[in-house]
Parts: sequence; structure tokens; C-alpha cells
Amino acid sequence: LKLEAEACHAKSLELTVDNMIDNLLYADAKNCALLMEVVMDFAIDNAQEINNGNVSFDNVPGSMMAGLLTAIARGKTPDDDIDNDCDYKTMRVSTLRKKLHEKGLDIDGSREAMIARLEEN
Repeated sequence: LKLEAEACHAKSLELTVDNMIDNLLYADAKNCALLMEVVMDFAIDNAQEINNGNVSFDNVPGSMMAGLLTAIARGKTPDDDIDNDCDYKTMRVSTLRKKLHEKGLDIDGSREAMIARLEEN
């Protein structure tokens, strides 16, 4: 139910430069990997506006920088362009969850937790 609610919320969310950080922090606090991915994609798509605005990253944990760099490296690659042998670190959350489901593993958790489960099995 949590994952369905997260997917619905992420799909209907109206992100703006003004609410981006709040949504990013919320996604981190609630361990919502898909929501975090959506917000990071928004940040990349709106980097110029964010850079020109008054967005403060002071309250964003440094641990999120790895996620942001992953989002930059991944770009906007659609799920169906992912090769089975690709590095898990650049896969989208939906692809990670699909691979976990195929292996009968828990599909909830942070991106890092999902990757760890896939690498262990």
C-alpha cells in the first residue's frame, strides 16, 4: 500500500522550484525512493532556474549528493532502454523494483537498500 501511495503521490505531485527541497527532504525522511527520483529529475530538468533562484541546499543531507549525481549520470533514460547487465546504480527505481520482484525479493526501501539486495542475490 505504501508503494502504491508513493507512486500515486509522485505522479500527481506539482513540483516547483519553491517546493522542491521540501519534497526532497520528505522523500528522504519517509524512505520514498521513487518520490526522491522524481524530485531529482525535476531538479536536473530545472537546473538553470534553480541556479538562478534562491534555492538553499543547506538543509539537504550530504548523503543525497550521491543520489543527485546518479540522476545526472542516468539522465532521462526510459525503463525499457535498460539492459539486463547494466549497473544497478544507474537504474530507475521502477526498474530496480521490477528486478527485485522477479527475484522474489522485497521491493521496498531506499535505492541503496534495493541495490544491495540485488547485488546479494
